[in-house]
Amino acid sequence: MGRTELFLWRYPLGTQIFLPLQALGMEVTMVPGKGPSFPEPLREERDLERLRDPATVASELDYVFQAITLTRQRLAGRVPLIGFAGAPWTLMTYMVEGGGSNTMAQAKRWLYQRPQASHQLLRILTDALVPYLVGQVAAGAQALQLFESHAGHLGPQLFNKFALPYIRDVAKRVKAGLQEAGLAPVPMIIFAKDGHFALEELAQAGYEVVGLDWTVAPEKARDRVGKTVTLQGNLDPCALYASEEEIGQLVQQMLSDFGPQRYIANLGHGLYPDMDPEHVGAFVDAVHRHSRLLRQN
Repeated sequence: MGRTELFLWRYPLGTQIFLPLQALGMEVTMVPGKGPSFPEPLREERDLERLRDPATVASELDYVFQAITLTRQRLAGRVPLIGFAGAPWTLMTYMVEGGGSNTMAQAKRWLYQRPQASHQLLRILTDALVPYLVGQVAAGAQALQLFESHAGHLGPQLFNKFALPYIRDVAKRVKAGLQEAGLAPVPMIIFAKDGHFALEELAQAGYEVVGLDWTVAPEKARDRVGKTVTLQGNLDPCALYASEEEIGQLVQQMLSDFGPQRYIANLGHGLYPDMDPEHVGAFVDAVHRHSRLLRQN
């Protein structure tokens, strides 16, 4: 499997975080140049009645599990397969905003004006995510990552009230669900973009790995989370617009800053559609090359 082919394996799965919302009865369309769109967003508390029973989500998404199993078989052990899902707060923002937003003002309005309904919605999403993630492991996923991509729109108080409890609950219940199903535990990763104010809390939320975006200095992150938690990240995705030579230099510096212990090299967020797959490959190659040198030294 070449490096470009490996990139293409991962790329089409980017819309997967919205599949549980479809299973809950939300219509989701992908608009070219705009991204996800929800034609009928949640506007009032009574709109929660439109949502289906979260207990049915896993059965509705059986086709996802079949795709994971097929992918695992075709990878044939060449690389690990990571399952993933959006975290409850991030999913809530799309359901209320009707798509992406620069401010998340409508979703945050719910938190202030409808706190009980907000918690009800977040519980529904958590109830849907747990069997979805357990099902991904049963289908062949070897690790799980939860994306709280919109953490940065919340300050510490709102994050601790409306995001962190559900992040913790997902980890606790997924681990219990795997045990009940007779499945081996898998590493779980939490990534909260712009959530640098909550690194200590995330490190104690029940996940083996904490993902970092590029705004966090590796040395400071390590000091804050301690030595028992693995860190993942955190090259600025826009660095992939640089030359392959400069990408290599940036990767070398990143690896040096994190050090060789309890660290997974990654970008600090997702890829953009106009990025050259060859530059993604250059990033992967540089990680392998400089990692070997770092371990030898």
